[in-house]
Order: sequence, then C-alpha cells, then structure tokens
Amino acid sequence: MAIAFSKYHGLGNDFILIDNRDRPEPYITPEQAVRWCDRNFGIGADGVIFLLPTSDPNSGSYRMQIFNSDGSEPEMCGNGIRCLAKFMQDLGIEPVEGKYEIQTGAGKIVPQLDADGQVTVDMGEPVLLAAEIPTTLGEPQSKVINYPLEVDGKTWAVTTVSMGNPHCITFVPDVASIPLKELGVKFEHHPAFPKRTNTEFIEVVRPDYIKMLVWERGAGATLACGTGACASLVAGVLNNLCDRLCTVNLPGGDLRIHWSAETNHVLMTGPAQKVFAGEIE
Repeated sequence: MAIAFSKYHGLGNDFILIDNRDRPEPYITPEQAVRWCDRNFGIGADGVIFLLPTSDPNSGSYRMQIFNSDGSEPEMCGNGIRCLAKFMQDLGIEPVEGKYEIQTGAGKIVPQLDADGQVTVDMGEPVLLAAEIPTTLGEPQSKVINYPLEVDGKTWAVTTVSMGNPHCITFVPDVASIPLKELGVKFEHHPAFPKRTNTEFIEVVRPDYIKMLVWERGAGATLACGTGACASLVAGVLNNLCDRLCTVNLPGGDLRIHWSAETNHVLMTGPAQKVFAGEIE
C-alpha cells in the first residue's frame, strides 16, 4: 500500500507528515519510521508526525503523535507542531480564529497562524519540579537550578526544565567549542534522567539574544528544537541571565521566545516550511 506524505521543516528540524485522520492509530510502526527517517535509504527526517482524530469528532481539535528517528516516542515537539499547523492549513483544515487545538502527550497545545507566515505556539507553563521533569538531581519537590552534574569527567552546572518533555540546560562561554556528538549522548543517557533528556548548551550573547546547540533525545544533533529553545529561555530567566522575551539563535535559524510573567505560559514564534510531497510503499 502506498502512503501519502509531506516533508516539512522548522529551521532545518525536518519531519515527515502523514494525514492520519481516517483512523485512530498511526499508519506505520516505530520500526518503519526508523527506515523512513534514514537519510540514505529512506525519505530522511528527524521524525514522523501523524495528524490523528481525537476521541470526540465534534471537539474541533486533533491529535498529534510523533515517532523519533530512532523509533522512540516523545511527548511533544515544538518545531514539529509548527510544521503540523502548516500541514493542516495546506490540507484545507480551517483554524478557529486563526488557531488550531492539538492534543499532544504534553496536553493541549494551541498554534496560531500569523499574518507574516510565521507560527506562534502557546507552549503552556514550564514544569520545574525535579520529580515532574523527571530527574533525580536535587530534592523531588525542588527546582534544579545551577546544579552540579558530572558528565565525561567534568562537572557542569545544569538547570532542568520540562516543556512536556525533559530538558537539561547548561550555560557555556562559547557553543562553538562544544563537542556535541561526544557529549550529547552522555547527557541524554545519564542516570540522573530516568526517561533520558534533551540537552541544550547555551551561550548568552545578550540578555535578549542567546545561542543554542541541542542534542535531542531520540534524534541526536538537530538544527533546531522548539521545546529546547523554550526550556533554555526559562532556564536563562531562572539563572538571571536572560530577559523574558528573547531571540534564540539555533544552527537552523532564530526563534522568538516569550515567557509571560502574567500567565506563566511560554510562547514560541518561528517558521515552518513545506519541502516536498510524495508517496512511499
């Protein structure tokens, strides 16, 4: 059976999108997703995203499910949900007042289609308690801010944040000097993170502008990570290094992140672009 797909990217973080609205389960298995994501023998992507129906067809909302390139399933993906919003628009699904309601493993997320072609996503409130991230660093009901973590024979000062998925953020003088492929996997699989973790290395250029390198749980080094950019801005504010409104520069481009003091919600604004469409057996 041939399955139709579309390829999208958000700042180079690329995904295979499948219109899965006619059935409640994904068209393909995690093992098939691994093959599809292979950049030499498949389509090539950081993950596969499925647009699924919700249990209530009259709710006006949809469900998002993701398989990473290694077959694991994350709770949410910030760049991915921007791509999903563009995919829905291209499918002719009408937003309500410019917004879509999408159910994810991290709860309801609401992307908004902006007039300039960008997508703004209300990512909800950051989770800061160690037990809820989860991490064994610190006390379970405490925040992990500027906490020592030994990785690869070196002690790093880390801050942990969940944006529906776990993140470990460390601030460094120069992101260009970080051996990401060597360190990323060691952070991801550190025993302090029982569900593994995404890892962000952050260089603060100015309080309103930071540079970020990311190692994504289940995908490795990627050009961008939306939830990681949100988590990094939150960590920067918690460490008194960043403003609440900040540009996050990633290898694939810039995201604008705002952690609202009034609502405690994090808003992410960035692009999403269709690359091509096709069918695969």
